Amino acid sequence: MTTPRAWDRAADLPMPVGRRPRPEVAALPADTPPTVAELFTFMRDAELRFDALRMRIEERTFGVGGEQLTVADVVLRHPSDARVTTTQPALGTTGSYEVWISDGEVVRTYSAAHRLGTERPVRRSVVGISGPESRDLPGPSRVYVPLTALPMETLPETFVHPAGYCQNVLSTGACRVVGADEIGGREAIVLECDHPRTIEMSADRPDFRIRIAVDRADGVILRLEESIGGVVTRDARVTGYEPDAPLPANAFDFTFPTGTTMLY
Repeated sequence: MTTPRAWDRAADLPMPVGRRPRPEVAALPADTPPTVAELFTFMRDAELRFDALRMRIEERTFGVGGEQLTVADVVLRHPSDARVTTTQPALGTTGSYEVWISDGEVVRTYSAAHRLGTERPVRRSVVGISGPESRDLPGPSRVYVPLTALPMETLPETFVHPAGYCQNVLSTGACRVVGADEIGGREAIVLECDHPRTIEMSADRPDFRIRIAVDRADGVILRLEESIGGVVTRDARVTGYEPDAPLPANAFDFTFPTGTTMLY
């Protein structure tokens, strides 16, 4: 069940059929567990299996200050419309949230705690590392371009667009498919990764382990658990998952509150 070499197919999207690409793998085999490489390829195309999405992620981290809970609510509609609202319930429901919202052209953010806002064009990617013109580059030098972008280096991005996480993190460690689980009533495939490469010094240890549960139907990550020396330091799980959920007309409307200080 281990992969013989690092998986580097994050940017190898299938050719579009019609207006947008379709998943390379329609469904995983029902009678046998997938290999690590098969699972990563299936996960890469996760966002292509739905047109709209509602998702809630609850992340618990454990450190010297005790347990801390952060909640991220994701609303997404292909192509381009996305909104992520992040809260910390321990701080109360008023003035403790952050909003990230994009229509594919402009990104707006708002921090209620500091009453600060930003509005800026979407950051353009480096030319030549994605798309047909990048075919001659080695796999690790190419990047996955999402159909609908989410805030970079966040759990919503990792859970909905797991291609880069599979290639740049999981694939650098010793991975194995270890079984199945059920998360929120959905069947999931469980994968463990020992000592993946990390830039965080505190986790750069041989006893660092990542365990993820992957939705068998869609390929999104439903749970991510990190541990050091057998002690869980981070546990993030999806508590609400609604692919192709009906969204209200104003789901992506946002007006900066009176008194907001605009940084740019």
